[in-house]
Amino acid sequence: MRKENDSKVTEFVLLGLSSSWELQLFLFLIFVLLYMVIVLGSVLIVVTVWADAYLLQLPTYFFLGHLTFLDLCLSCVTVPKMLGDFLQEGKVISFSGCLAQIYFWHFLGASEMLLLTVMAYDRYVAICNPLHYLTVMSHQLCVQLVFACWCGGIIHSIIEVTLVVQLLFCGPNELDFYRDVPQVIKLACVDTYVIEVLMVSNSGLLSLICFLVLLFSYAVILITLRTRFRQGQSKALSTCASHLTVVSLIFVPCVFIYLRPFCRFSMDKVFSVFYTVITPMLNPLIYTLRNADVRTAMKKLRKKHVTSCCHAKE
Repeated sequence: MRKENDSKVTEFVLLGLSSSWELQLFLFLIFVLLYMVIVLGSVLIVVTVWADAYLLQLPTYFFLGHLTFLDLCLSCVTVPKMLGDFLQEGKVISFSGCLAQIYFWHFLGASEMLLLTVMAYDRYVAICNPLHYLTVMSHQLCVQLVFACWCGGIIHSIIEVTLVVQLLFCGPNELDFYRDVPQVIKLACVDTYVIEVLMVSNSGLLSLICFLVLLFSYAVILITLRTRFRQGQSKALSTCASHLTVVSLIFVPCVFIYLRPFCRFSMDKVFSVFYTVITPMLNPLIYTLRNADVRTAMKKLRKKHVTSCCHAKE
């Protein structure tokens, strides 16, 4: 068998969600529908934000556009491969393909976590220092913060892949439903204790620290809202509630998966499906349904599209 990175294993066998062919077909239809919701919802929000000059000049929606784009890219890393596997009996992924998925998964996931932390800071400035909000959160600063989030994601993912590449894989080569670091390094033929500690320090602590910073930020925001007049509180609370919902959907599965010893639990598949498919689908719905500005911008975009179509027919 050809060697790759001094490893005897050149591909991994994927166990999938079920061994029943009928159930796999049913799951395929369900996940196709969910994936269509993710793609259409995310594209709609991105187009709405970038097509509306009013939303684009506001830091909150500038960050929202980037967050939605990250959700879309994150779902594209694993879901298409998963859909293809539902229709195949032999589910395999090459060693290099597995590494590529790990890289992009952690790159996009870490960038999203950092961006959510930046969005919490944006909400803090908007609510606690509203008179200087647009001065503090200038467009230049917003671009720099987004760029820093992307750079942080790149650094994080490079560390993850570097730690995996140096391991020796000589069998077994069966992976669970998803191809992530905790499952992959357990297949290594060498002692992985040090690698596991480094992985927990890199992924687990990143998730936990960002989550704690977010909780602290929103706690300060809620305390600030209690001491102010009720005028304007409803919109601020609605925005914070949306952010907190998204934060919980993203960070709770990550903390469960990465901030513990790398052994398999029965709930791993559930959290993986939730984080891979459900969360990217819910994020656009949460931000759209709970945000009047986005709904208004979508109505304007629809009217503009209808008007242009009418003129084209004339």
